[in-house]
Amino acid sequence: MVDVPVDQLTGAVDGVRARARGQLVEAGLELFGVYGYAQTSEQDLCEMAGVPVEALRDEFGSREGLLMALHNQITTAGLRASEVALLSEGMDDCPLEQRFRRLFHAYVSAVTRDLREARVTFVEVLGVSPAVDAHCKRWRDLWTDFLTGEAERAAVRGEVAERDHRVVVMVMVGTVHELMAHHARRPRRARPDEVTEELTKLGLAMLGAEMAD
Repeated sequence: MVDVPVDQLTGAVDGVRARARGQLVEAGLELFGVYGYAQTSEQDLCEMAGVPVEALRDEFGSREGLLMALHNQITTAGLRASEVALLSEGMDDCPLEQRFRRLFHAYVSAVTRDLREARVTFVEVLGVSPAVDAHCKRWRDLWTDFLTGEAERAAVRGEVAERDHRVVVMVMVGTVHELMAHHARRPRRARPDEVTEELTKLGLAMLGAEMAD
């Protein structure tokens, strides 16, 4: 009998788990994003992923846990894309309208590059359970913090009025998600620049700023 080092065994187990997790994520994206969360069972997910049901329970706890993990993955990509845009060259010198356009375009491009991702993020998470609702609220709060910071910087620049912008931004974030859900449900795919223009107009209007002529 050959003794196998513990770290080698651990690495092999970790590799198997990582593959199972990746296969489940891909299966969830395909089934939730094409057929819908309500129409997808745990058995469906595991059959497509080629893993036992125990793997789903071990990695995500449940079908609902997988949905939230997918939402996390996609929404994180959108937030990071917006952060990269915010830190890009020349951004500090842009007027508010251009900053909003660049931020929204980065976000929209990241979360709509795959129609399945857009459907999961903006449609399939709606009304699933109190736990999923709380999960989505935490993400809306993060976006509210992010955009409130932009509104406050715009106020310092004199581009919008000095006031407490957080409540307005909270409403704006909710409206942005409703608009994205609308586009995710449409049979015709809207181009990122079309959605970006809608979001830019919405953001400026809610902050009391005007579009340039």
